[in-house]
Parts: sequence; structure tokens; C-alpha cells
Amino acid sequence: MQLTIILRIIGMLLMIFSVTTLPPIVVSLIYSDSTLMPFVITFLATLLAGLVIWFPVRNHRKDLRLRDGFVVVVIFWTVLGLTGALPFMLSDEPQLSLTDAVFESMSGLTTTGATVITESIDTLPPSILFYRQQLQWLGGMGIIVLAVAILPLLGVGGMQLYRAETPGPMKDSKLTPRITETAKALWYIYLALTILCALAYWAAGMSGFDAITHSFSTVAIGGFSTHDASIGYFNSPLIEMVAVFFMLIAGMNFALHFLAWRSFSVSPYYYDTEVKVYLGILATVSAITVSYLYYSGTFDSFGEALHQGIFQTVSIGTTTGYTTTAFYAWPGFLPVLLLLVSFIGGCAGSTGGGMKVIRILLLFKQGSREVSRLLHPNAQIPIKIGGKVLPERVVEAVWGFFSLYIACFIVFMLIILATGEDQITAFSAVAACMNNLGPGLGEVGAHFGNLSDTAKWVLSLAMLMGRLEVFTLLVLLSPAFWRH
Repeated sequence: MQLTIILRIIGMLLMIFSVTTLPPIVVSLIYSDSTLMPFVITFLATLLAGLVIWFPVRNHRKDLRLRDGFVVVVIFWTVLGLTGALPFMLSDEPQLSLTDAVFESMSGLTTTGATVITESIDTLPPSILFYRQQLQWLGGMGIIVLAVAILPLLGVGGMQLYRAETPGPMKDSKLTPRITETAKALWYIYLALTILCALAYWAAGMSGFDAITHSFSTVAIGGFSTHDASIGYFNSPLIEMVAVFFMLIAGMNFALHFLAWRSFSVSPYYYDTEVKVYLGILATVSAITVSYLYYSGTFDSFGEALHQGIFQTVSIGTTTGYTTTAFYAWPGFLPVLLLLVSFIGGCAGSTGGGMKVIRILLLFKQGSREVSRLLHPNAQIPIKIGGKVLPERVVEAVWGFFSLYIACFIVFMLIILATGEDQITAFSAVAACMNNLGPGLGEVGAHFGNLSDTAKWVLSLAMLMGRLEVFTLLVLLSPAFWRH
């Protein structure tokens, strides 16, 4: 492990991240709210910390190795969660403790959307509201992926960082010959979708401020809102339709958006197996949800059941976490069904959380193959996606990911149970955080503010593990990683 190279990159990343506190400072000046100094202090502290780390090792230039990339990603996301907490701790509204501030910061950066703010969100200073939304937008595509587009200009290769941070089982695919151009292409598409989403929200009736901030969390599949009632605050079916459309788009592989844009054709979506399964799952669950809501009499009209059922299914299924109603109070099995759908999440290469649709599809195909092998023990049955045979190494990696994901989930849930929470709260809290979903059931249906500090630190780790997809974090705990 090349410690000096790692420190040099961490220092540069921190200095780059310090710039992201400038927009909230501008918002604070525009609205003349009370949080100008907390953001100024955060900017100076983050910039100085990055400078102190970078300056002594500024002349150490070597190629970044794969294991160095894993270390950089884990350390940077951890440090980011801590530095991102400063405005929440320093401001008077909300004046959060260290634990709550780190939880809120980590929830934003990992696009989880779970909150510990128990006071009225509507009355918070505009700069704090903007900052919460911006955290999710930065974490959506991945701050490391953004940095990959910049670091080569500073003499640092980015492929190792890209592989360590990018979600999905097949991380070696590049959209362009150069990894820097790949990172830039992803961020251009991400930025374009954000602008289109903001314009659509504004045209549908949101104020300019709400349109911009909600576009941040929608395209990032984050779920933070500037209002206590989330999207339900606007009471507008048109705004909800805009949200559903962009949540669906953001839950798809951004490589497909790039291919569709480059070819000026929708054929990349049409021929992609993962997108078909993704839309099929959401359509099926939506139909079940709408039918149950209507026939159980939860809503008076079929139209109300239709738009509430579709919105909540897409929001929870893509792990966005927006709400228009208290879905955790819905009758029967619906709350649990929606929570289980969040385990699937979005497509690989999207801003969605969960285990990703492609992995669930591969697990299903592998299970079907094993059933076939019981009848035909000597048969050679390859697993295909989109007509292409997948290497066995990919299938094995998916099974490894699934087993580690479930094992970590169980450990986290047992720890939350040990803190005194009931089974529903413990299960849903870990699911909501590890799947980067946000809202849960039981005590965490509305917010996470009533949990113990121990539970909040554990759930913060669960958010980070879910965002980095288990392997990136657990590889640092492997003895083989530290062996020369």
C-alpha cells in the first residue's frame, strides 16, 4: 500500500469537496438566513484539512494500484461523512449532536434519505435545506466518479477509483476508451437529467427553489425533501407524475442513457434485459398495490388508489424514499412488500440502491439452472443475459455478494435489536439504511430521531456499506488485502 499516494489523493479530494460548500453560502446570502458562518467555517476547515494532508506529499507521484483505490474510496467516504456533518453541528437550526449530524450527513451522501431531524423541516433555513439536497446530488453519481474526471489533470490515474466506487457486478466496462471521458460522460448525462427534472418540476407548479432542490434528490434517488410531508406537501398529481418519470429514468443504467443519447435512439433500452425486468417488477408490484388499496377500501376512489399505489411503489422500489402518504400504515402485507422490493433496487450503474436488478436476475437464473441440473446432472447449461453467455466468475461474484449482503444485514439487525428496538423497527431500519431507501416501518416510519446513538452509528455504517456495495468495505478487513 502506497500511503503517500493515498494521502495526496485524499488531500486533493478534500480540497475539491470544500468547494461544494460555496453554493449553500450563496443561498444563505440570498435569503439572509442565520447559517452563513457555519458554512464559511466548514469551507475553511475542509480546505485547510485537505491542504495540510496534501502539502507534505504533493510531489509523490506514482501509479495508483487497485488496493490503493479501495483504501482511498473507503477513507474518503468516511471523512466526507464527518466533514459533511459540520454545518448541521454548527448551525442553530437544526442544532444536531455529533451522532445525529454524522447520521444526517451520511444519509445524504449515500442517497439514503433517512433523517433524524424531528423539528419542522419546513422552518429550517433555506441554506440548510439546499445543503441537504445537494449532499444527495453529489453522492448520487458518486463524488469519486466526479473526481476521476478531474484527478488526471492533477497527475492521478482514475481507473482504480472508478472500479472501487461504481455500483454493479461488472465494473470493468467503460463507455469510452479513456476512463476520464467515461466519468465526464456520466456526469454530463447526470447534470442534463437534473436540469430537465428541475424544469419539469417548475413547469408542474413548484417554486424555483423547490424545483431545483427536489431535482437534486430525485435524479440522485435520494428522497430528502424541503418539506415534512415530502412530495405530498404539493398535493399535485402532475408533480407526482414528474417524480415517477425521473425516478424510473434515474433507476436505469446510466450507460444506457449514454448509448441512447449517442445513437439518438431508444433501442438500447428496448434490447436491455435488465431494464425489462426492472420495469416488469415495478409494474407487477404496482398492480398488486393498487388492487389491494382499492379493494381494502383504503382509498375511496380507484383513481386515488391508482396514483398513490404507483407513486409509492416506484418511490420505494427504486429506493428513492419520497412519500405522499404514510405508506407504513397501509393495511395487510403492503408495507412489507414494498420494503422487500427495495432489496432489489435499481439497475446496475444507476443511482439506485439495493442489490440491483441484474444480481437478482442472475440469482434467479442460477437457481433455475440448479433445478435443471437435478434432472440432467451432466448437462452444460450456461447462464445468458441478452443472448450473451456470462463468465462463471461473474455468477460466483454475485453469489458471494448476496451471501455477504445477507450476513451483514443479519449482524446489523441483531445489534439494533440488542439496543432495545422491536423486531419490526430493527428489520426495517437496517433494510432502509442498507438498501439506501430512507423510510422504514415501526418507530422509523416517520424519522430515525428516537433511536439510540449506538443504533444511529451502526445504521450509518450500514448506509456506507450499502452505498459501497459491501465488497469495497469488507475487502479492507481481509488479511489477504494487507499481505504483501
